[in-house]
Order: sequence, then structure tokens, then C-alpha cells
Amino acid sequence: MTTFKQKILLTCALAGILGYSNANACTRVIHTFKNGDVVTGRSMDWYLRYPTALWKFPRGIKREGLTPINPAHWVSKYGSVIISQTSDNQAAATDGMNEKGVVANMLYLAETKYGKRDPKKSGLASSIYVQFLLDNFATVDEAVQFLKKDTLQMVPVPIPNSKFLPTMHISISDASGDSAIIEFLQGKVVIHHSKKYQVMTNSPTFDEQLALMAYWDTIGGHKFLPGTRNSPDRFVRATFYNRLLPEPKTYREAIASVLSVVRNASSPFGRPDPQKPNVSSTLWRTVADQTHKIYFFESTIAPNTIWVDLKKLNFQKGSGTQVLEIPDDANFNGNVNKLLQESKTLQFAKVPKNTK
Repeated sequence: MTTFKQKILLTCALAGILGYSNANACTRVIHTFKNGDVVTGRSMDWYLRYPTALWKFPRGIKREGLTPINPAHWVSKYGSVIISQTSDNQAAATDGMNEKGVVANMLYLAETKYGKRDPKKSGLASSIYVQFLLDNFATVDEAVQFLKKDTLQMVPVPIPNSKFLPTMHISISDASGDSAIIEFLQGKVVIHHSKKYQVMTNSPTFDEQLALMAYWDTIGGHKFLPGTRNSPDRFVRATFYNRLLPEPKTYREAIASVLSVVRNASSPFGRPDPQKPNVSSTLWRTVADQTHKIYFFESTIAPNTIWVDLKKLNFQKGSGTQVLEIPDDANFNGNVNKLLQESKTLQFAKVPKNTK
């Protein structure tokens, strides 16, 4: 029999073997309830707090990939709501849901290597990648089949005021509970596609996270769970608690239960590790109800949770772009559909001309 102490030592050894010392921030969780309702929650952790806004985009917007060479071009098929973060007039879509219930989340992955720019492929700036997915696809499978053609290349946009490289990976989910993790490794697009992939954090790469979870499945979790804010520990905890969620008695309880898992994987306020400032406090959380098309947002420095009901938004072509700026001292509460204001469309950050 393996003793409790030996299990801890084995865990530490496995972490060292798989290279978890550079763990980063953010957690994403999907839960499908027995009645078929699908809810996706995520946290955003970073060491810089950027101005944040909630946007509504209609169908029929002409967009481009914002790369100097051979940018992608498309017209949005679906309306969407997103969370943007902006600094020095450089904006990026980091999270959102479209009117079909597709959710896209951008998270940090230190192992990302985009590779050299291939001018034969249509370019897509990292700042607009989430928006591209929401604009064009009604299901995860549609997105995966398109991405497998490998005709599109993500090109990184520098993170404003940050010394860290814009190394990202993307998770997508839909109203059926389907899920995919999109990574960019050694210049290639790597896609993990399965309804089983309900939790995603950051480093290491997703295949190694699955190996870690397989190990923890042999231990259980009722007596011992890893407790740090590092990515592998959050992956294990979020998976364990997501599996334990009871069937809700009310709609409020269903949303709260997913949010409770995301909160458990969040990081409280505190001084960042000086060697790893990107292992930081949680800035905000979202919960996307993909069945009833309601999108919730919770800032960690605001006392209230807000939401928009996508069913009551006008996504018709020409209906206009709307925005709700979310300042640090915001006191919004509840449904904020009526607080959205007409606005010029968001200017996503462009890829610098000298990017190779």
C-alpha cells in the first residue's frame, strides 16, 4: 500500500518530470447538467489590470485579420457578446459567446510557439482570434473542421506594458457540451477535441494535463487535493469539484454551482511571485449559459454580478455595435441589456509590421 506521504512525494516527482515550474493563470470549466443545460465558466488571472468592456456585435460586420501580410477577411455570420481588454489603444477579445451558444476563451500558455509567418496562409492577429471563432461557427465541430484545413495562422500581438510574450491557447465549447482546446506548438496547430475535455488551465500543454489528471484519478481527492494556485493544481481541483456538482434545484443554483468551481480555482488578492508575476490574482470571471444564451460577468473588485440576455439583443445586420464600459468602481447589478450604449466598432490591435 502506498502511504499518504509517498503519494505526496510521487505527486511532486511527477510535477518535476512534466516541467510544471512555469505554471500560469486562468481556468475554464464546462458542465453539462442532466437536463441537457450546458454552462461554461472561466477566470481571468493576470498581474496587470486593463480597462475592460462588454461588447455586443451584430451579424454582417466586415473584418480582417490585422496582419501586415495576407490578412484573413470575413463577414460575421453570427452576432456575439465579448469581453475586451484595452491598453494604449490596443484592444483584444479575451472571452465571449455568440448567439448560437459557441463560447471562446483565451488563456495563457507559456509553451506556445507560433512558428515563422507563412505568407501562404491567411493571417489572424491574436487580438481578434476569439472574435473570428464567434463570428463564423455555430458548433465546435464546425470550427475544428475548418481549423484542421490549416489555411489560417495565428500571429501574435504584443501584450501592452508586459514583458511576457503573447503566448496563447484557446478553448471553445458549444450548446451541445462539445469542447476543443486549440494550441500552437512548434509552428503547428494542435487540437484536442472531445466532450470529455471539460477543464482547461494553462501550462503544461493539454496532453500533459491529461496525464496529470490520470494520475490523480488513482488517488481520488476526498482526502487530499493539490492546493497551490499553479496551473496543474487548479486543473486537478477544478476537475474534481466539477465532477461533484449536484443536480441543481433551480436555475440560480445551476449558475452558482459552476461559478463556485471557478471561484475555487481563482487566486485571491496578493503580491505576485516576483519570478512569476503572471501567476497572479484573479481579475474577473465569466459564466456562459449556452442553453439559455445568458452571459454573466463578475469583477473581483465589484460587489455585484452582471449579465446580458443574448435572446433579447438585436443581432440583425446593421443593428449597430453596443458597449458597456466596466470601470474599476462599477456598481452595476443584474441584467445590463439596457445599459449597453451605441458605439463605433471596437478597434482590435494590429500585428506590428516587423513581425516575422
